[in-house]
Amino acid sequence: MKKTVFLGALTVAGLAAGAAAAGTLDDVKARGKLNCGVTTGLVGFAAPDANGEWHGFDVAVCRAMAAAILGDPKAVEFVPTTGKTRFTALASGEVDVLARNTTWTLSRDVDLKFTFVGVNYYDGQGFMVPKALGVSSAKELDGATVCIQTGTTTELNLADYFRKNNISYEPVPIETNAEGQQQYLAGACDTYTTDASGLAATRATFENPADHVVLPEIVSKEPLGPLVRHGDDEWGDVARWTLNALIAAEELGITSANVKEMASAAGNNPEINRLLGTEGNLGEMLGLSADWAVNAISAGGNYGEIFARNIGENTPIGLSRGLNAQWTDGGLLYSPPFR
Repeated sequence: MKKTVFLGALTVAGLAAGAAAAGTLDDVKARGKLNCGVTTGLVGFAAPDANGEWHGFDVAVCRAMAAAILGDPKAVEFVPTTGKTRFTALASGEVDVLARNTTWTLSRDVDLKFTFVGVNYYDGQGFMVPKALGVSSAKELDGATVCIQTGTTTELNLADYFRKNNISYEPVPIETNAEGQQQYLAGACDTYTTDASGLAATRATFENPADHVVLPEIVSKEPLGPLVRHGDDEWGDVARWTLNALIAAEELGITSANVKEMASAAGNNPEINRLLGTEGNLGEMLGLSADWAVNAISAGGNYGEIFARNIGENTPIGLSRGLNAQWTDGGLLYSPPFR
């Protein structure tokens, strides 16, 4: 009996060793390109321009990863996915990482066998209505038709919220944000519900944004972040610590403008030195070059720069930092130590 258990353990260990030996990091290096799953198009977060080049808050995470791993922020293939297709794309290996406003939940973490590597945007679900509807609260939406993306936590939260408040609704199922926008503007539904950040991004693209209002209720917690497949911890580490590098860089005052200079010589802040590779061997631990974080930060700046450029208050999206401020400024943004 002991022999069988021992041999079984060896078999499992062998399989695990084989998986580790041919992990996603090695695949990406050999391919020379990162395959990144994104949304089909949400301005500010992930959307292609007229030339087909992708831009946005989530896009920046993948560009930072490509820079950290391959030294080139443009070595990324962006794969558009819907709420329904995104998890299949990741599980099947079509994409290496999913970075598309996806909520971290227990069932996705445990049942779907994914690993969320952190939160890059703390969000919550809201409702948008035409101002002409005369509604000032989501609790006044009894009997409303609601545009809702299928295969999302939004769909489940909607049912929970209306049930708790003893009001009814009629769902209008949609596949993509573009379809939701089209249906909502065509009057096919009284309200459109999704993450509040998504509503702000969608509203900013309207011809007359002022004709539409986002209601005050936030009815859920939506911690959005990048995710990878279970079973490849080394790859998860690379994704996790690239995101952490962008967050820590803002806290430590490292920007796209000064990172090269700060990395040229060790300063008097040991954590900055470790992050930028002038001290220690953090890059080696990750299977990356010593300047991995320098490359990641150079790609699009630190977290604050990425936020301000894509979705911040001076953009058409107009989002304030709120919960996404650094912990030192009263927000939830917090990176574990680089040591």
